[in-house]
Amino acid sequence: MDTTPRAVTRLIEEFHRLPGIGPKTAQRLTFYLLRAPREQALALAEALMHLKDQVITCSICQNIAEENPCAICRDATRDRSIICVVEEPLDVLAIERTREYRGLYHVLHGAISPVDGIGPEDLRVHELLTRLQRESGVREVVLATNPNLEGEATAMYLERLIKPLGIRLTRLARGLPVGGDLEYADEVTLTRALEGRREV
Repeated sequence: MDTTPRAVTRLIEEFHRLPGIGPKTAQRLTFYLLRAPREQALALAEALMHLKDQVITCSICQNIAEENPCAICRDATRDRSIICVVEEPLDVLAIERTREYRGLYHVLHGAISPVDGIGPEDLRVHELLTRLQRESGVREVVLATNPNLEGEATAMYLERLIKPLGIRLTRLARGLPVGGDLEYADEVTLTRALEGRREV
């Protein structure tokens, strides 16, 4: 007979449903919150409700935001001639951290993955094409999908759709990571590094 209170079991189950949270971590989080002051648990609950109630999708770039259009799309100092296409909102954060890119974004919210039943119609591809046809000032689209099978399939699919529009298409450079050793690099990474070499 299970003597654990139902409220505890339910929270463990909910934490366990989150990506990257195993059963032991779910238990630790639950018992941490059980011991934490009531205010801390309420603040977490309030933050979760605020997340679901206040965060929306930008109607232009499809990124997450609290206002529509989002802060990046509203920023008049951004270069509107270039759009960087990424898979997820987290990718926008990663690129923004570099402080090197000053263009706009388009978030697909996934990548083509037949194994997972995700096709082009499940992504924000239609919104991207509509945007490219509507905004005449776009001169370049940077395909910044992940360098894996799904990301490559998505980039190839987008390439077939965007090339006829006469817009320059570029892809993020790939190669060896800083601090990496050649002997540990796989063949694909080394091939991409050789293809992407530049003058010094």
